[in-house]
Amino acid sequence: MSHLERLLIRWQTAGVIDANVAASIRAFETNQNKPAGLRWQGLVALILGAILLACGVVLFVSAHWDQISPLARFLLVLAMVSVFHLGGAISRAAFRDLSTTIHAVGTISTGAAIALVGQIFNIQEHWPAAILLWAIAALAGWALLHDEAQQTLTVLLFPAWLFCEWEYYAGQHHGGGVYLARMISVWAVLYLTFWLGSSRKVVWSLCFTAGAIGLIVANILLLSGWEWSYGSYAFLPLSTRIWGWLLIVALPLIIALIRLRRSIIPVLAAIVTSTALPFCQTPASTTYWNGQANATYTHSTPSLAAHALVAAMAIFLAWWGVRQSSKPLVNYGILCFAISVMWFYFSDIFDKIGRSLGLISLGILFIAGGWALEKTRRRLIAHMNRPSAAATGEAT
Repeated sequence: MSHLERLLIRWQTAGVIDANVAASIRAFETNQNKPAGLRWQGLVALILGAILLACGVVLFVSAHWDQISPLARFLLVLAMVSVFHLGGAISRAAFRDLSTTIHAVGTISTGAAIALVGQIFNIQEHWPAAILLWAIAALAGWALLHDEAQQTLTVLLFPAWLFCEWEYYAGQHHGGGVYLARMISVWAVLYLTFWLGSSRKVVWSLCFTAGAIGLIVANILLLSGWEWSYGSYAFLPLSTRIWGWLLIVALPLIIALIRLRRSIIPVLAAIVTSTALPFCQTPASTTYWNGQANATYTHSTPSLAAHALVAAMAIFLAWWGVRQSSKPLVNYGILCFAISVMWFYFSDIFDKIGRSLGLISLGILFIAGGWALEKTRRRLIAHMNRPSAAATGEAT
């Protein structure tokens, strides 16, 4: 019906039909006896069945792996992928949801098959290439099946491959972790906003979830500054840093241009925030007992500017959610703002005012802050709904 409603509005706007004809078509389609869709019990059964099936196959193969010859292992791996996709093809006409589930399990098992084939034949290891092959398999499935499960796997696996390649080449240099956190932060904001308003709900919900988790993790890492690093003391070479900035700035902006009005400004805001956060540090010293005497070590902690940047990004996401009429983005922005306030309280205030007073202040912060945030959230959503209601009235 939502698709029909869009068509009716477009036809009325073009003058093909009038309001009475549109009302008649709407009433006729509403009164038709349509087959019931897949209920939640069926969806739960399909999801649990797919998980149990995949786990059972993995357990069976792992239990007998050492007893199987290399050729038999290879044939078993091929059969594992083939059986799932053949089952999905056979059931596609009769039960499309079951077919989508089985095809998704087949594509997920392809990743395991790629790793197992490399292990069977002792192929020289470059593990990011396995992620790339897996992403290509998902892309092929999306091109052939045009379903949301394959599309979701594709859009999640290709960035994962890019991050793995960066980890492979930059992981042994100082600063590689900071650049990786910047990549995750920018791509997370891209995924939070790119599918807003999309009719492909599965793709939108899973990518939004991945972006929401990724942004929080990336900001925590960036708040640790340049001390969060690994590998040798040699800093990233210039050529590697250029590739890093291409993945942080150029590629996300190119993709954001596809949904210019929804993603380009949030991606730019994420680039600015993630670039500045590692530099917003203040020196600090901590004294500890090393077993013989008191010792002191110097480190850095997030400055007030760092906390302000994170809070500003959260406010921006809530504001952008209002502009895009997206309740999930508004709620996520409010949640991130609450997390940033709590982070600041525990890292900069709690230890300085004593335990009892800190707990009292924390209780007041929870009560007053929670009330204020909920009131603000409701006001934003109400403000967001008023224009959409007016627009609906004009359209009808």
